[in-house]
Amino acid sequence: MSKTGLDYRNAQFLISAGTLSQCPEDNALEVAFIGRSNAGKSSAINVLTEQPKLARTSKTPGRTQLLNYFKVAEERYLVDLPGFGYAKVPPKLKQKWQKELTRYLEERQSLQGVILLVDIRHHFKDSDMMIIDWASRAEMPLHILLTKADKLKHGAAKAALLSAQKELSPFGERISLQLFSALKASGVDALRKQLNLWLNSE
Repeated sequence: MSKTGLDYRNAQFLISAGTLSQCPEDNALEVAFIGRSNAGKSSAINVLTEQPKLARTSKTPGRTQLLNYFKVAEERYLVDLPGFGYAKVPPKLKQKWQKELTRYLEERQSLQGVILLVDIRHHFKDSDMMIIDWASRAEMPLHILLTKADKLKHGAAKAALLSAQKELSPFGERISLQLFSALKASGVDALRKQLNLWLNSE
């Protein structure tokens, strides 16, 4: 495999898994995208792959209800996880998602790192901090995209980035973060570089 990086434009939808047992064999390399339902996960995957319709986007938050697998190369996957926070679904169904999501994060051996998407205009929510704390305890590499950076002026976006870095400093070096805008396609190169570090492992 080339060490210069994967070509994410080759990504194609593979499967939607409702449970951990429905996921592909646990012997590959994959990176999971997670975040609140309005943080822009699907938009980030679409701009990363330069395929506007690859990951389903919706004006109704919470539409991603399954673990959606996208194949980038042989045994190299991106996984779009169910969003949390806004989904208007029955409590029983929400509990089922939470159970499968927890199982995936804790048991999936193929998982090399997690991309957490957070709307730059909002402070870290409890749900975000749960993922950050879990990643720290599990020693799982975590890269945070502060999304919708185009909604703020340059100075304000930089200030938000510095503030977030300061807040996350106690969690150690396994957590990194950057500014990102799917609308402007800014921060995409930095995201690809991070993904390459995780998915080019041999």
